[in-house]
Amino acid sequence: MIFSKNALDLDPGQETARLSRFILQTARASLRRGGVVGISGGVDSAVVLALAVRAFGPRNVVAVMMPDKDSDPVSEVYARELAARFGVEPVLEDITPALTGFGCYARRDAAIRRVFPEYSAENGWKAKIVLPQDLLNGGTLNVFSITAVSPDEKVENRPLPPREMLEIVAATNLKQRSRMLTLYYHAEVRQFAVIGTANKNEHSLGFFVKYGDGGVDMQPIAHLYKSQVYQLARHLGVPESIQNRIPTTDTYSAACDQQEFFFRIPFEMLDLVWFALDHEVPIAHVAEVIGLAEAQVQRVFDDIQRKQRATRFLRLPPVVAEPLTV
Repeated sequence: MIFSKNALDLDPGQETARLSRFILQTARASLRRGGVVGISGGVDSAVVLALAVRAFGPRNVVAVMMPDKDSDPVSEVYARELAARFGVEPVLEDITPALTGFGCYARRDAAIRRVFPEYSAENGWKAKIVLPQDLLNGGTLNVFSITAVSPDEKVENRPLPPREMLEIVAATNLKQRSRMLTLYYHAEVRQFAVIGTANKNEHSLGFFVKYGDGGVDMQPIAHLYKSQVYQLARHLGVPESIQNRIPTTDTYSAACDQQEFFFRIPFEMLDLVWFALDHEVPIAHVAEVIGLAEAQVQRVFDDIQRKQRATRFLRLPPVVAEPLTV
């Protein structure tokens, strides 16, 4: 095959028509009459909402905004702009009370304080967990550290022990699971389908929560690299404010983009290298086309494969025991 910087280009009109049919046919196969989409002010949910509106019409699509107290207020601004663009009346569901009841914040903050004893969310502290950003030059493993921001904007990063990392992640994952519960409420009262918004980068590398944002009825864009999602966004007329927004987790109280939290390199580079890996393009040719050293390409290959292996369990369906045979 011919590998170039345009290897990921697609026909957005053709793909839009195909995915709109997929959404409609998948819903009808399970006797669903419309779709529910959680909108976050990000490009992935924007594209899925636009596709759902093409499939069902705006009257049969519910767009749900689900902020919590850590969410960036601009997310709701962009989400409302998106809904208006596609003729959908958005629904606002603040999940903060539910998360408080689940102990999300208390459990998370207790783990943070074992690393930063001075940390106090009530007094204005913020925090996030991040991965090393030196993948191209160091080949470091996916080991999280924690960054705390004091009320006077002083930033400090410290190593995150395994126990605290697991507790912070488990508590934070209550956010995605609470959102999915909310989406299914709105779907079930209408006999609608819950439509997922994960792209290939998220689904195949494990950047989602099992039975959270991964617990949906269909995944229309899980085969698309992030850079291809942007191609559809331009074709569909997604607001430029959303297209220009830096992809963010919008999960932690401190500002955290998706690259520093999980992906480690820009999507434009990651997607091309990953495409080359999937299509067995020789490393030397990948390096030449993208402008990297061969060792750097290999580090990205290794990181992709590590993430796929480590998160394989997230993509597996429940294991059902075989009946006893006599």
